[in-house]
Amino acid sequence: MRQRPIGTATRGTTNPNRLRRMDRWIAATHGPALRRSDSPVAVDLGYGAAPWTAVELLERLRTAEPRTAVVGIEIDPERVAAAKPYEREGLTFVHGGFEIPLGAASGAGPAAGSGAGRPALIRAANVLRQYDEGEVAAVWQRLCARLAPDGLLVEGTCDEIGRRHVWVALGPEGPRTVTFATRLGSLERPSDLAERLPKALIHRNVPGEPVHAFLRDFDRAWAAASPYASLGARQRWIATARALSSDWPLTDGARRWRQGELTVRWDALRPNTS
Repeated sequence: MRQRPIGTATRGTTNPNRLRRMDRWIAATHGPALRRSDSPVAVDLGYGAAPWTAVELLERLRTAEPRTAVVGIEIDPERVAAAKPYEREGLTFVHGGFEIPLGAASGAGPAAGSGAGRPALIRAANVLRQYDEGEVAAVWQRLCARLAPDGLLVEGTCDEIGRRHVWVALGPEGPRTVTFATRLGSLERPSDLAERLPKALIHRNVPGEPVHAFLRDFDRAWAAASPYASLGARQRWIATARALSSDWPLTDGARRWRQGELTVRWDALRPNTS
């Protein structure tokens, strides 16, 4: 008898193109790992009431590796049933949760032959917002244990139309980086992204915590770069990132900064332990 899926259903809120910033970053930074994989399977975990994010993930990852297959996993069986008509070559939908039941996709066409393996990618967007902070580490550990050796877990939160997004990237060994991404034309100050911090960080944006200090310095660097505003928000963001990199371990460069992104090592933002 199959075990009951692990986790609880999300609100299911989703919109087309909501996760475009995260997808773009994944395709750019994780594309080499997908190309190295013998069977590049990506999981869209908790895709919600409509299958748009899984459909879009397949399209975007195939620009990096045309062999990529996507499995959408949802804990609500009615959402899985509603998504089934959208299945096609490379895209399947299965019922499940944090246990990542890829075996359920083995007879559903596009994921055949890959279902019993470990995914090259798990994307969990807007899934952990409803959980307690104390539950996050165990969920991360469970999901990371399901990854392929070169796999990546991307877990984060964005607003309803995808203008502001913050995510943590984790390998099988645990968290690696935190990425802040935004539509620059909508940004008043970088700390506006604080409301989209992942569950592991959102309650730590208080004095004495590293993420609070980072956002404070981010705002200060943004203010100091105000003369670049006449050249456009993109140039101001790039100048801000360059200044910030003197005090914080950023892992990307101007090529990603131009996209309205900035990535910092997890160790620099890791919450203080009590």
